[in-house]
Parts: sequence; structure tokens; C-alpha cells
Amino acid sequence: MISVENLSVSYGDLRALADVSLDVADGEFVTVLGPSGCGKTTLLRTIGGLEVPTTGEVTVDGDPPEVAQADARLGFVFQEHTLLPWKSAIENVTFLRRMAGKDPDPEGARDLLATTGLDGFEDARPGELSGGMKQRVAIARAIHLGADVLLMDEPFGELDEITRDEMSVEILRLWRENRKTVVFVTHSVPEAVFLGDRCVVVSGAADPADPTDGDDAPGRIVAEFEVDLPRPRDESVFGSEAFGAQVARVRRALHDDA
Repeated sequence: MISVENLSVSYGDLRALADVSLDVADGEFVTVLGPSGCGKTTLLRTIGGLEVPTTGEVTVDGDPPEVAQADARLGFVFQEHTLLPWKSAIENVTFLRRMAGKDPDPEGARDLLATTGLDGFEDARPGELSGGMKQRVAIARAIHLGADVLLMDEPFGELDEITRDEMSVEILRLWRENRKTVVFVTHSVPEAVFLGDRCVVVSGAADPADPTDGDDAPGRIVAEFEVDLPRPRDESVFGSEAFGAQVARVRRALHDDA
């Protein structure tokens, strides 16, 4: 389980996050939603051990994030795919596992590429792949690492809307098969609702109860929603009345806080 307790992160005089608490259960898919600059990426990076708390505590299964990271229990998927351009798709998928000191599993890597729709592209280099295909390789790489937790920072942000929808369906299918714990940062309300068991809304709007808040008000969790949509989910969900109602509810929380 991921536990975030009273987390604050500051960079000098700039407060990025203030008094954030969040628990994520094993196998849960939690989406983190908010406007640009609200601190949601800082929250994700702190969970992953890439940022250090100023105050508060973050643990992954009871350990500090840096310990979980060193044990290869955390996998990252960023907006930029970060693939090595001189390596083939399958070499990129197996690279992190080798770096973590784990036994190579080329057959497992091939199976993952096949399940992400990249059968036949194992030997292609990133320059020969589309944006969506590159992100599929990056997701396969994170899963192949064998990490218990996947931290995903707007991985579909550079994709067109149709490809984003396709990738959302794909990531849910992979999650269903592997049942990792996922924390997924996004700007998109429909994406957050479609993917998540729970949607966490972060805002950087000033808190009138906090006299220290100014123009650089830190990010705080201002709302949480259980997503009441049955699983498994596919493209048919997007046109449903229940989905529209959930999206409208989350949008209201965003706009009311802004």
C-alpha cells in the first residue's frame, strides 16, 4: 500500500504541496487530476522517491520510496517515452529489468509487446514507431520490470484524442491482467473517470483559511470521488449516461475550487 501522510514539498520559498494525505490500496487504480502547476506531478515524483518531502512522510509497503525504488518495486511511465533511440523495442523493454539486476526474460518481453499490439515490431527502433507505439513500449517496459507499483505521469498527453482513448482501453486491459497498483496523473477529466477506481482532485487555488497562501498557493487534495462504473470498461462506456454524470460531477469540483 502507498501511504502519504501530511506531505508538504517546498523549493526554497515556493511551496509545491501542503498537507497532502492519501492512501492507495494494493491493486487500486487511482487517477490524480488537476490544472497545470497544481503539484500533481510533484506528488507522483515524491511517491516515486524522485523528490524529497519537506515535511510529512511517504511509504510504499512500509518502506521509504527510495528503498522501494532500489528494489525495483516502482515502475515509471512519463509523458515523454524516454526510450533509448539506439535500442530496438524489445531491447528497450528488457533494459530496466537488466539494470535492476533481474534475470532477463525475452519471451516475457515478446509476449508483452504482442499484448500491446506490437507483434512484429520487436526489432523496430523508436524512430520507426508512432507516438502511440512508443508509449506502448514504455508501458510494456514498466510492467516487464516486475514492479508492484506503476506511477504514470500524463503518459498520453502528447497523443491525439482517438489514440488516447485507444491507449486508455489498452492500459485498463493490461492492468486487469497484471493487477498492479497504479497512480495515474492526468489533465483530462474523462480520462481520469474512465481509468480510475478513484479520482483525486488536486488544486493550487488559495485556501482562505490559510493566511500564508498567496499567488503561489501550494497544491492540496480538494476532493476525492469513487468512480461508480462497472468493470471491465471499454469504448462503449464513453457514450453512457453514467459516464457523463461522473465526468460532470468531477468537473464541478474542479471549477468550484478554481
